[in-house]
Amino acid sequence: MAKILENIKVADRIYKLVVEGNFKGEMGQFFMIRGWEEFPLLSRPLSIHDKTHESITFLYRIEGSGTDKLSKLKSGDKLKLEGPYGNGYPKTKGKVAIVGGGIGIAPLLYTAKGLKKYIEKLDIYLGFTDTSYLTDEFKKYADNLYVSVGDFITEKINVDEYDYIFTCGPEIMMKKIVDMTKGKNVKTYVSIEKHMACGVGACLVCSCKTKNGMSRVCKDGPVYDGEDVYYE
Repeated sequence: MAKILENIKVADRIYKLVVEGNFKGEMGQFFMIRGWEEFPLLSRPLSIHDKTHESITFLYRIEGSGTDKLSKLKSGDKLKLEGPYGNGYPKTKGKVAIVGGGIGIAPLLYTAKGLKKYIEKLDIYLGFTDTSYLTDEFKKYADNLYVSVGDFITEKINVDEYDYIFTCGPEIMMKKIVDMTKGKNVKTYVSIEKHMACGVGACLVCSCKTKNGMSRVCKDGPVYDGEDVYYE
């Protein structure tokens, strides 16, 4: 069990959860988290939003009973964390764009923090439906930060400027980015979000369709080559 240091509301239905401890984890990986005894039965998968030697941070949106219960926990309460699970974004060189849509920005702050050590240029694009949040945290690591509220963040991106694009958010947004990069010398990586039960690839609840057949997002993902995924 781990102790909550902070669990604060940062926007409508959006919370930032900080947990005490020195946890392992790579950019793009996730933990299975629960802060209740019996119901709901399943833990909730949350991507690493940030991490230090003293704490790990998660960003989540209230979607159902599990995340609603999570939002009611306070500093000093205990959580059960299992992980890290899944693969993550690769460490690359060159010019990189990070593109997040809505709560899909969750794994991208730690990704930006990790990439900044290796790459030549990092531009960050964040798209929101109604209200932007936590953009100042991303600004620390961006050579250029672009924020869009209420329109399409993909319209701000010139894919020819980059060697890699790392993205997480609505599948329609990620598919658009993959389509924009087809035939160009740009490699795109997407982080797929699915409902999960076990987190270790045993139950197949989180399967998605790829060019190599059905894939377990929790085990084989959540990060994929963007051109390998069939989007819903």
